[in-house]
Amino acid sequence: MTDREETLTVGVVVARTGRLASLGDPLAFVLDLLRPRLDAVRNGGRRHPLRLVARDSRSTAEGAREAVRELTADEDARIVLTLAGTQVLPAVADACEEAGVPCLSSAFPWQVYYFGRGADEERPFAWTYHFCWGLDDIAETFADLWERAAGPGRTVGCLWNDGPQGSWSRHGERGFAPVARARGHRLVDPGGYREPAETLDGHVAAFEEAGADIVTSAATARDLGLFRELAAGRGRTPRLITCSRWLAYPPTTTGGGDRPAQDRVATLVYWTPSHPYRSSLDGTRAADLAAAYERATGRQWLQPLGLAYALFEVAHHALATADDPTEPASLAAAVSRTRLETVAGPLDWTAGPVPNVATIRLAGGQWQPGERHPYELAVVTGGRVEGLRPSADLLPLTSA
Repeated sequence: MTDREETLTVGVVVARTGRLASLGDPLAFVLDLLRPRLDAVRNGGRRHPLRLVARDSRSTAEGAREAVRELTADEDARIVLTLAGTQVLPAVADACEEAGVPCLSSAFPWQVYYFGRGADEERPFAWTYHFCWGLDDIAETFADLWERAAGPGRTVGCLWNDGPQGSWSRHGERGFAPVARARGHRLVDPGGYREPAETLDGHVAAFEEAGADIVTSAATARDLGLFRELAAGRGRTPRLITCSRWLAYPPTTTGGGDRPAQDRVATLVYWTPSHPYRSSLDGTRAADLAAAYERATGRQWLQPLGLAYALFEVAHHALATADDPTEPASLAAAVSRTRLETVAGPLDWTAGPVPNVATIRLAGGQWQPGERHPYELAVVTGGRVEGLRPSADLLPLTSA
C-alpha cells in the first residue's frame, strides 16, 4: 500500500463566506489549532498520516453539498465534520448519507437532526452521527429559569416563527412545548411569523391579553429586538425572556435604544471556560481552549468552541479504534460505539436517546453586562452539568 493510500483525510465543512461566516469562526479556529498537532493517528500498531482539509459551505445548502462532493471525491475524506446552520448542517449530513461517507456534526437540536431528516427508532441513518442537546433539554432548562424568576405554573408567551425553529418547538410529541407543559406551564402561541418579521404587534397584544409575564423565543437577534421595542412601547416589558437561537454569540445587534436585543436575555449554556471538562486528545481544559481563542483572535470566547474541539476528538478516536480506518463502514461502526470524555463533556453513542445521537448536558445562563467584555454569559443555574457552579444571579429584564 502506498503512502497516499495509507493517508487518512478528515474533511471539514465550515462557513467562511456568506451570512453564517461568523458562525464558522469557532470551527475554523479549532481546525487551524489542531492541524499541526493531528498529523498522524495510530490504529493498532500502525501509524497513519492524517490530513485535515476544509471546504467552505458558503452558508448555503447547495454550497454545503458541493463541499461534501469535493471533500469525498477529490480529497478522499474518510469522515466529514461540520457544525451548525439550520439549512447547512442537514445538507452536509444528507450528502454524506447519500455518498456513503461517515459524518459527524453538532450544534443542532437532535430531534430536528434525526426525525427532521426522516429517520426513526426503527430506521436509523447508516452513515451520519450527531451530538447535541434536545428540544426537551432546552424546555427543562428554560422551565428552571422561569421558575427561578417567577415561581411555578407560569403563563409563557411563545415568540416562534413559521420555519423549522418554530415548527419543531411547538411539535406535539417531540418538541419543546409538551415538556414545558408537563412542568406545569401554560404556553400562549399566537402562531408563527415569517422572518424577518415586519411587525410583532399581534404577539405583543396576545401575550398582554393572556397575562404572559415571561416570553420564550427562538428568534433572531433582529426580530427579538423588534419585539422588545414594541413591547416596551406598550409598557409590557416581560419579567424574563428566554431564547435558544443565536445566543451562543456575544450581543452585537441593537434593538430599541442603545442596548443589544439580547441584554439580560436568558439562554441555554452548553459550554463555558468554567465547565469541568478536559480533552481526550491532549488534556486541554475548557478554560485553556477559551484562553487560546481570546489570545489568538483578540475576541471573546464562544460557546461552540467546545463542540468544535470535540468533533475532532471523536473523529480521531474513531480513526484510532476502527477495525479498518480506511473502510467507511468500519469507521461508521467505530463512531456508533464511541464512549468518550471530551472537552465538551461525556459523549456516549451507545446510550441513545436514539441511534446515531449522543447528548450533551445543559445549564441555564443569561447575557449580563460584564467586566472584561461589554456582555458576558453568566451561568445562573447549574442545570444538569455536574460540577458547574452558577457565577451570577438571574437579573430582571430591563426594557429595550
